[in-house]
Amino acid sequence: MSRLPFYLLVGALMIAGIALSVHRHVQFEVPWTPGEQRQVWEIEAQVNLTAQGGPVMVDMALPSHQQGYRVLTENTASPGYGLSFLEDERGRRAQWSIRQAAGSQQLYYSVQLLVAPDARPPESRRPALQEDIVWERPYDTAATQVIERAWQRSASPFTFARELIRDFSDDRQGENSRLLLNQFDRASLLVRLLNDAGVHARAVSGLMLEDGRRRQSLSTWVQVFDDDRWSLFNPVTGEQGRPDNLLMWEDSGQAVLEVQGGTNSNISFSMIQHNQPAAAAVRNQLANDTLINFSIHSLPLEEQALFQTILLIPIGALVVVLLRVLIGIKTSGTFMPVLIALAFIQTTLMTGLIGFLLIVAVGLVIRSYLSRLNLLLVARVSAVIITVIAIISLFSVLSYRFGLNAGLTITFFPMIILSWTIERMSILWEEEGPKEVLIQGGGSLLTAVLAYLAMNNPWVRHITFNFLGVQMILMSLILLLGNYTGYRLLELRRFKPVTED
Repeated sequence: MSRLPFYLLVGALMIAGIALSVHRHVQFEVPWTPGEQRQVWEIEAQVNLTAQGGPVMVDMALPSHQQGYRVLTENTASPGYGLSFLEDERGRRAQWSIRQAAGSQQLYYSVQLLVAPDARPPESRRPALQEDIVWERPYDTAATQVIERAWQRSASPFTFARELIRDFSDDRQGENSRLLLNQFDRASLLVRLLNDAGVHARAVSGLMLEDGRRRQSLSTWVQVFDDDRWSLFNPVTGEQGRPDNLLMWEDSGQAVLEVQGGTNSNISFSMIQHNQPAAAAVRNQLANDTLINFSIHSLPLEEQALFQTILLIPIGALVVVLLRVLIGIKTSGTFMPVLIALAFIQTTLMTGLIGFLLIVAVGLVIRSYLSRLNLLLVARVSAVIITVIAIISLFSVLSYRFGLNAGLTITFFPMIILSWTIERMSILWEEEGPKEVLIQGGGSLLTAVLAYLAMNNPWVRHITFNFLGVQMILMSLILLLGNYTGYRLLELRRFKPVTED
């Protein structure tokens, strides 16, 4: 029978697991190793206004995912106000409303932003040109001369914008430039001149991020388009390009803050930068699962903690398969060592080993007495279960009385599995002798210890919990190992006399 379908299945599982894991690392920046730190900016916007005693509505622009930054969490503080988050052609905005308010009002909005160098900006639509731009005298003549002068020294929309801004700088500022600046705001004037020359542009607002700064305000930048490409220009210096520490707060050319029913409105910003574990930094975006971004993080924390242990079981199963199929270690029960290893994780290794040996030793002594009673199998195993429970209870009480609190964790041992282990070892002792009991018991204990060391590794725990594609990789490896039909390592001892001859 052809093995091709089998190898295709194994290959598909391996490729799918690797692809899902790499996608999760690249797209959502989930780290490969535990303990990695991520830089996070926490920014608070404070809106102040004076309400006039009637209805008040406050509309404020909000930042979104952009180049270099990704929004993690958002919070607001606005007692008595209704709040809605809106998203339309103007971008993301917060809208507060209240039926009646008077006097000084403060509204707060805070956001956590993850520094993500690989994050890409959302698609920015080119704004329409302003139509019917009319300049009053004598500003029309000045605007025409400024545009013509910059146009002659440029070859593209970007170079034209750069030359135009430089004409308004202190060292190159002429009479026409000074006349226009006395009448118009610099950023809006530049956008108007660019539009008049047929160049698509708009004024956008950004926040320069500096650690520990308070009461900061937004700065205005000019966004210039050249077909599908765009670039930012500093309206004062003419420098082209987006600074690394610039956060675009409003990028659609709209007002940052609009207030109805209030006066003297203003907005100020405070910011602080700190580092936090990468897993915590990306947890919010991991909770928003899709078909590809499937993770445990969308579950409640209690279930997450449960699955953090459950997802380690395939690692223990892989260790058992390796030791039994390739090395040939005998164990008492196929996957009993995995369950014992899980108990070791709860009890710590040394406490678990001592507790396991004590329970099994005492259980074997009691089981030897039960064998003389010639009981039926079901009754005998039930008696062993009750005996194991009694032994665990006794050891827990004694350890507590002697102040050995670590002994209390012995209750994490799987009682049914321990009972069947004692039953199997007792039968093995009667049929094969104590040597075989030591071989299988020692093999089970060695396998459990190795499985514990693999499962309790911080890197393994991190990978299995954050990358579910690893489960497919483990499945493919186990299937490959299950296809092995050669000699086991311990079986090669039979050929030792041949090598000596």
